[in-house]
Amino acid sequence: MVKYNFEFKLEVVTAYLAGKGGYKSLANQFSISDKSTVRKWVKVYETMGESGLKRRKSHKTYSVQFKLDVLQYKLRTEESYQDVALKFNMHKPSIVANWMRIWNKEGIDGLSKPKGRPPMSKKKKQKKNDNTLTRVQQLEREIELLRAENAYLKKLRASGINIPSRLRK
Repeated sequence: MVKYNFEFKLEVVTAYLAGKGGYKSLANQFSISDKSTVRKWVKVYETMGESGLKRRKSHKTYSVQFKLDVLQYKLRTEESYQDVALKFNMHKPSIVANWMRIWNKEGIDGLSKPKGRPPMSKKKKQKKNDNTLTRVQQLEREIELLRAENAYLKKLRASGINIPSRLRK
């Protein structure tokens, strides 16, 4: 699929609005594969202005209530997905079609499901530095180390191994 830049789209739309040709002739003149592309650009331009022809850089998320409003409007008026998308200032009519498909298949619950990978929870890692420990924590840590050393020496004595002089007290 060919992506057209903003200036090119604006040039085609301006040519159409100036009466330099119809959808089909302008599509041929500008080497656009389908006349419906020109028609879509003209509709978008008439509804949203120049900003409608620009590509969006960020992904927009819609609330469940907004999705329901769009779908109810579509069902009530029976307009095309393109017209409904333009009415609600949406750039892609396929989004409305996807919502309709999901709503028919899964109901309202399907519309509320977020797409993609769930965000990772940010767990704060506690750094245990001797500098940041309180005096009580330092003493508890020292007691723990001394108990471990004492248990080690008892096991050495019980097994009959000579204890090095540097470890004797």
